[in-house]
Amino acid sequence: MSGNFIDEIVQALKPCTVYALVGESGTGKSFRSKLLAEKYGIDSIIDDGLLIQNDKILAGHSAKREKTYMGAVRVALFDDKEHRDEIARALKKAHIKKILILGTSEKMVLKIAMRLQLPQPQKIIRIEDIATREEIEKAIKSRQVEGKHVIPVPSIEIKRNYPQIFSNSIKVFFRKNKLFAKKDQNDGKLFEKSIVQPEFSKKGRIEISEAALTQMVMHCVSECDEAVRVKKMTIKTDSRGYRIIILIDVPFGTQLTGKIHKLQQYIIDKIESYTGILIEEVSIVIDKITGTNFSETGKNG
Repeated sequence: MSGNFIDEIVQALKPCTVYALVGESGTGKSFRSKLLAEKYGIDSIIDDGLLIQNDKILAGHSAKREKTYMGAVRVALFDDKEHRDEIARALKKAHIKKILILGTSEKMVLKIAMRLQLPQPQKIIRIEDIATREEIEKAIKSRQVEGKHVIPVPSIEIKRNYPQIFSNSIKVFFRKNKLFAKKDQNDGKLFEKSIVQPEFSKKGRIEISEAALTQMVMHCVSECDEAVRVKKMTIKTDSRGYRIIILIDVPFGTQLTGKIHKLQQYIIDKIESYTGILIEEVSIVIDKITGTNFSETGKNG
């Protein structure tokens, strides 16, 4: 058996190395993903429901074709089993060795990796590490004012797959800098990217109402333990997801060890699976153990 053949088998059996690019929505992740992929020798990208390899859409469907913001979130998170199975099959068939996952938070990219049966990211890069504050602010303005989104593939791919949302194409020349400079590189590289305008960006961001989310949390608590009484709930949100603070009373004799964590996880799992939204954190504060004078707190770290 030749050495080359053995080397090929070893390479084929090596697990895929996963990288992640994290940044808030509209900060220019898709715009800069090709440059980052070039730096690390990555030929495949997971972005908004698509598996992209060497400037071609290999599998999946774009979240940007969805008519609602919530629908787009569910697609980007591979909430649908058929969708994620399609991507997982394509990943195995293509024998991908390095891949870049784009997401709005670490939690999002970790969830995507898990759902696509990929290893957890070896390296997580933040958009602030590869773009200036001015560049990020310009990207945010383009998203908020004009509703412009970027898909990191040439226009021919988008025109063929998503002509209804195609808007324009741009060719971008990135000059090398301290972060990306290599002695054997020229002064920069030319990339083509496609500009699209999804239906949901025209209508504005659609979010789940606080009242609906409150009812879901109350229902989850009741399902998990009917004896627990919710006294107060605070809901906060940003581009990374929702943060929920719950003040509860529990009856005397309740076994608290492990119960708080179980309740937190139950709420997160149920709401994320039902709505597709990201729950960044659930904090549970025990205000009173009824029948005693003691109080305890629990928090999802």
